[in-house]
Amino acid sequence: MKQRFSSLSLLAALAVMICLAANAFAQDARRQAPLTRHVREVTLSGQALSIGRLPATQSMRLTLVLPLRNPAELDNFLRDLYDPSSASYRRFLTVEEFTERFAPTQEDYDTVVRFAETNGFTVAGASRNRVIVNVTGSVASVEKAFHLTMGVYQHPTENRTFHAPDREPTPDLAVQLWHIAGLDDYSIPQPAVVHRELTDRPNATTGSGPSSSFLGSDMRAAYYGGTLTGSGQSLGLLEYVGTDLADLNTYFKNANQTNNVPITLKSTDGTSTSCLASLGCDDTEQTLDMTQALGMAPGLSSLVMYVGSTDAAIFNAMATAKPLNSQLSSSWTWKPADPGTDNPFFKEFAAQGQNLFQASGDSRKWQAGSEIYPSDDAFVTSVGGTDLETSSAGGPWSSETAWADGGGGISPDKFAIPSWQTSAASGCTACSSTYRNGPDVSANANYTFYVCADQTTCSANEYGGTSFAAPMWAGFLALVNQQAVANGQPTLGFINPTLYSIGLGSSYDLDFHDITSGSNGFAATVGYDLATGWGSPNGVSLINALLAGSSSTPGFSLSASPTSVSVAQGSAGTSTITSTVTGGFNSAISLSATGQPTGVTVGFSPTSITGAGTSTMTLTVASSTVTGTYSITVIGTSGSTTETTTVSLTVTGTNPNFTISASPKTLTVARGTTGTSVVTTTISGGFNSAIALSGPGAATFKPSSIAAPGSGTSTMTVHVGKTATLGNHPVRIVGTGGGVTHSTTVTVNVTN
Repeated sequence: MKQRFSSLSLLAALAVMICLAANAFAQDARRQAPLTRHVREVTLSGQALSIGRLPATQSMRLTLVLPLRNPAELDNFLRDLYDPSSASYRRFLTVEEFTERFAPTQEDYDTVVRFAETNGFTVAGASRNRVIVNVTGSVASVEKAFHLTMGVYQHPTENRTFHAPDREPTPDLAVQLWHIAGLDDYSIPQPAVVHRELTDRPNATTGSGPSSSFLGSDMRAAYYGGTLTGSGQSLGLLEYVGTDLADLNTYFKNANQTNNVPITLKSTDGTSTSCLASLGCDDTEQTLDMTQALGMAPGLSSLVMYVGSTDAAIFNAMATAKPLNSQLSSSWTWKPADPGTDNPFFKEFAAQGQNLFQASGDSRKWQAGSEIYPSDDAFVTSVGGTDLETSSAGGPWSSETAWADGGGGISPDKFAIPSWQTSAASGCTACSSTYRNGPDVSANANYTFYVCADQTTCSANEYGGTSFAAPMWAGFLALVNQQAVANGQPTLGFINPTLYSIGLGSSYDLDFHDITSGSNGFAATVGYDLATGWGSPNGVSLINALLAGSSSTPGFSLSASPTSVSVAQGSAGTSTITSTVTGGFNSAISLSATGQPTGVTVGFSPTSITGAGTSTMTLTVASSTVTGTYSITVIGTSGSTTETTTVSLTVTGTNPNFTISASPKTLTVARGTTGTSVVTTTISGGFNSAIALSGPGAATFKPSSIAAPGSGTSTMTVHVGKTATLGNHPVRIVGTGGGVTHSTTVTVNVTN
């Protein structure tokens, strides 16, 4: 009995040693920092004095951002998308098409979700484009999952404290993240609205509001004055705080006007959409954004307020909305730890035909360190400020000068100058030929507006800011896009390349109000300048110029969704074929297909599309069809015009499966070094799916998943810690894909 007890004790001790060895493996595992920065320079340099740590039980709301796939292909696609000479000109992607071509894989997205849940976070829903994962969790969970300390620091320039990580996050995650939003509050987003000082003279003398202040409808009369209303267009506004629609209703009531546009308050990450002054909340910015957008485009089909706590959550909601808003506006500015943080969202906007107008700020010319992001990003339209005079109440434009407090200058965040701006910069003596210049355009921002907010008495001629100008421009674009649709043209998408082409054209001073007087620290000059950009919109002339830049001969293009269809032998699958027209094309398009293998029949319902429309393509697969992947070409024919699109058909067997193996099966690895084994997967029965690989923390895989259809190899590297227990240790390798999971084991012999 005593000997048996000793044996049991020995086995128990061995089990503990194996666990300790596994922990040593995990602790020494290779951890991946995200692709963008998170640590603030002031915490590294000691400018911000550390005064403690966040309480471990405090809840945090974070957004985990995954990187886009095929970034070089996306850049090439965007270049062609906005090149008038390209066959791809303004053939925008749907959210589904963007997701299929450029978004993270489903396997990678699922891996990040599992990581979050395993580490104690609550996951708030799924992202339609698989780019973000919104999570909430305790500070303790954050510190453990990302191997950092959440410190509290004294802000070096503001009378407050802020929290921030002490080092870059390094999660034990096979998928490298792009960014983790919400880790610090060093730079709190601020609205670009300003209450005038007593010494600032309100210049409004011709507005139709109380005390001759300007209403949103006055801006429409000054900058447009026609019959377009934005009908059929939707507009989105970025907000970091909710609102009380009672203030919007008060504004319209006092202005003797009626708002007929439905308003949606959308929380993007669980942030409250309510804002009551009695609870210390200020909705001045949020309400004025609505009044300016609605004043310019009173016939919008909808207006959406995207409310959130992080830029990632808000921008991703804008990029995945149903329907998409072709025109977006942001009147908030901040300074991220890494200026490139939001470019994946901005590129998705451009690919999907969305334009973001961004207020350029209200602190005069941009300086090094100015918190005006993202107005200097190359993928937004930066909107500066002017001082506007009209000829009468509700009357046309009379004169305009640069607003003294309007933001503009050379990119403080060192964004490279985009190609569409280089010619304009060469003719501007104050501009940079290296960095992005701003603003791009401008509109009234002086202290001349009627404002209702905070469930109290409204004010006249008290507030100004480029936050008024940005939503005005978004409303103006809605008018342009309404006319584009009526003309049978695509909407404009990202307008900067076209704006600069117009600005350099011979009719520039007919299309824009060129602001040539006033200064924000940079003087307004003839043509492009750093105070007002190209100037303010000159109504129908600019609308026609923008549409001329997007005009084309009648034609059509085809697209498929999804572009990849998997069908088992003896079954059928479908894909929706969509025709997109240009130049008023409205003829019948007959549909056919080629490339299908023996046993596959292709049908269309309906068999033809007239103008813009859809047809359902059905792929019927016989039980005798050979498994594999086939490229089906869908052909659309109208007269002498032929266009095509491609659908990838994968025929699977009735029992798809795979096997997984490793070679060598035994590794001898010295402490403090690494060993490798090649993992091989082999498919059968028509299996067609990517296979994600996982193992203990000490094991990493390159690649981390084997691409569809699933046959391939990956190199597993085992990292042995310097204190790992000697002897043999099993390493279990798990492969998961297509609803199937298999595993194999490699034995690691740890030596001195």
